Amino acid sequence: MEIFLQVSLAFPTVIFSFLLCLAVVYWVIVAFGLIEVDVLDVEADSALEGPAAALLSKLKLRDVPLTLVLTLLFFFAWFISYFVDLWLLSLLPLEWLRYPLGVVIAVLALILAVAPTRLLCAPLRPLFLKLEVTSSKSVLGQTAVVRSGRVTASHGEALLEDGGAGLILRVRAEEQQGFKRGDRVVLLEYLEAQHAYRVITEEEFRGI
Repeated sequence: MEIFLQVSLAFPTVIFSFLLCLAVVYWVIVAFGLIEVDVLDVEADSALEGPAAALLSKLKLRDVPLTLVLTLLFFFAWFISYFVDLWLLSLLPLEWLRYPLGVVIAVLALILAVAPTRLLCAPLRPLFLKLEVTSSKSVLGQTAVVRSGRVTASHGEALLEDGGAGLILRVRAEEQQGFKRGDRVVLLEYLEAQHAYRVITEEEFRGI
């Protein structure tokens, strides 16, 4: 355990150790429904244009949530960096040379991590593509249950029962409506710009 901690906290492995810790915290928050699984994807859509978008598409990573891609990338980069440090760097009298060499290893670890990340994400692409198609078509008028702590004009998730595991959808509403976890809402309108649904109460829907 002592060796594990020592290597994990040594440069360059400590970079990926930190990023992995952030990823774990993120997934814990997602599990409690406080943020959305693909919270980074909307911002990334506008940022990842041109060469970056083309690279992700070529690697077949474009249709998988960016948060999942980054988590896998950080994990495999950490794995590679950890064992390079354990079996090589820790045995050499590098002193200050550890830092420039560590930067090179960190970059190489990220590059090498792309292959296993792509391998794991490839079979998941059809699943996420199916969910995207299903969630953006004929679910309007159906009732879902809020799973996030609250629903606002920029945040919110709801679970729509589909006879299987259920679909987790982004939902939006005016904050003054006070939707909270467990409330039943009706999917009224698809907001294409936000990849989300505007929701109202069942009572409001019946009165339309």
